[in-house]
Amino acid sequence: GAASNIAPRLFTDLGATVTVLHGEPNGLNINDQCGSTYPDELQQEVRLRGADLGLAFDGDADRLIAVDEQGNIVDGDKMMVICGLHRKQKGMLDGNKVTVTVMSNLGLKEAFEKSGITVQETKVGDRYIMEEMRRNGGVLGGEQSGHIIFLDRTTTGDGLITALELLRVVQETGQPLSRLSAQMRCFPQLLVNVRVENKEALKTNQNVIDAIHHAEEQLQGQGRILVRPSGTEPLVRVMGEALDEHKLKDVVDELAEVVAEKLGRGLVKS
Repeated sequence: GAASNIAPRLFTDLGATVTVLHGEPNGLNINDQCGSTYPDELQQEVRLRGADLGLAFDGDADRLIAVDEQGNIVDGDKMMVICGLHRKQKGMLDGNKVTVTVMSNLGLKEAFEKSGITVQETKVGDRYIMEEMRRNGGVLGGEQSGHIIFLDRTTTGDGLITALELLRVVQETGQPLSRLSAQMRCFPQLLVNVRVENKEALKTNQNVIDAIHHAEEQLQGQGRILVRPSGTEPLVRVMGEALDEHKLKDVVDELAEVVAEKLGRGLVKS
């Protein structure tokens, strides 16, 4: 809606040629097989048109998912790495820190730590990111979903500002988005949801606690396990990351089965 009308003018002013997809909102077709939630068509169009990149907003344009010139997804984690590393090089990363949620990929933390940038982690939710940024400083924070906050530009997540910041890096470096995106190694990530009777029992059930520790030991420091209750549903979310994708699946599936047996009603589709 708003993004499809405003973005072309902003980017054209930068000398870019812009093609708009799904730019005719009628009040009912918000995110209707398009936008940041459904980027498939955008990926195809970027390849077909030989575009430099694609930009997909959500319905209210506070989130952005990008597509590189090869048609690959560039999510919020990769955009934060691209913008954060560039800002540090230019002396524009106040506080030398970036704020993300616990769901951000391990590859983000790896990329920033290699460059001497501190990564602060919060609970899932952009409001927690904002609270942490205001408490401990910093100008850049966000989520893997593409909800990114540039606190020196605005006071909330804004997909248009995120797009402009990303384009600034592409323009100033002269590098294609695929090469910029490659600055972050993406760890395979697996999420399994378990429907439970009492999600708060996650904190006290010793069998589950022991199973979590066992899962972490199996990854041998080459990944991580995150088990947390959903904030809105009777679910426990079992998430793992590791470079060894086969081992990751075995470890996460085994842990999810324990959670289902000890706390719940069974697994649900992740």
